[in-house]
Amino acid sequence: MTRVATGLDILFEDHDLKSKYPGNVALLCHNASVNAACTHAAFKFKEIFGPKFIKMFGPQHGFSTDAQDNMIETDHTIHPFFNIPVYSLYSETRVPDDDMLADIDHFFIDLQDIGCRMYTYVYTLTLLLEKCADKDIELIVLDRPNPVNGIDLEGNTLDLEFESFIGRHPLPVRHGLTIGELALMHQEFWAKSKANMKVVQMKHWKREMYFEDTKLPWLLPSPNIARAQSALTFPGMVLFEGTILSEGRGTVQPLEVVGHPKIKPFAFYATHLKDVIKNSDLQGFALRPMTFLPTFHKYSDWVCGGFQLHITDRSICKPWRIGQLLLRELYRYLEGDFKWIDPPYEYNYTHMPIDILNGTDKLRYWVEGNEPLEALNDFEQLDAYKMQLNTVKLY
Repeated sequence: MTRVATGLDILFEDHDLKSKYPGNVALLCHNASVNAACTHAAFKFKEIFGPKFIKMFGPQHGFSTDAQDNMIETDHTIHPFFNIPVYSLYSETRVPDDDMLADIDHFFIDLQDIGCRMYTYVYTLTLLLEKCADKDIELIVLDRPNPVNGIDLEGNTLDLEFESFIGRHPLPVRHGLTIGELALMHQEFWAKSKANMKVVQMKHWKREMYFEDTKLPWLLPSPNIARAQSALTFPGMVLFEGTILSEGRGTVQPLEVVGHPKIKPFAFYATHLKDVIKNSDLQGFALRPMTFLPTFHKYSDWVCGGFQLHITDRSICKPWRIGQLLLRELYRYLEGDFKWIDPPYEYNYTHMPIDILNGTDKLRYWVEGNEPLEALNDFEQLDAYKMQLNTVKLY
């Protein structure tokens, strides 16, 4: 199988870049903004554009992708090697101000997304598009693969009453878009006025591909997505951020495991959870009883009992449904030791964090009411979204 060429790779194949982009250049990027040879975009931008490469920007977790968790902001700085400003778009602002955008003619965006609504990089992009709609700045989105494929959709569509920085647009949990396609979706359906934007398409990417199929190197796009497998477990396991249970931060398998000091994993699995899974329609996965010791974050230095989600057949696995089922069963099992965490979460001081994550409060009621798994079908009404999706597909 031919290796996929990202938008960044395609850009650097063009020997006429200097003439196509004669003005000053800025780059929004992070740790995973590399070409197929693992060379960071900033090196190539400096090489090609020289003194016209004047600014960089970083999303949540920072340009260096080292800041943990939500609502941990990063500072603006001067890069010690490139000697240009690096502005944080997860600081006192999520939107670049006019001073940050001053003197920029061409603004490149190169961010690896993970194909899930609750991941913030696409919203950094759409906020930038909105900010630049009335400015004389060309925006160039360098497209990258959706690591969990561009076909499968899963989960409920966001109710805009629960809009936040982990959900600005009416997307399902697994949205099936590349970051370039999502930019086009924003311009077509959600933008009040359109920015001067184009997408540099990939070559050889096909919608059915998972990241492992691309033959590209995986570099963590955020501190707790250390491997491509984590992108597939994320839609279900991220839900536990809305609870006091550990989602595995502080371990080497974050967002693949869930646990709590009061869980007796082997007994709970053998006497209850195994049968619940067997009687469900969920396939393509295994839950492995385990214990783990977080070194930071929730339950630091406390032994937690819990489970690791293993994907055994990704073509039929439904990680969002698995996460909802686990929430429901652990809510019952832990009883008074299970708690939803309180606001704030992603700068929303009103709604419960689990409702922000779910994009609705109805799924919390589904958990608390011990509703049947089949009732999740009522949340996945995606016909309108599918019609929109067909208008923006690039591949």
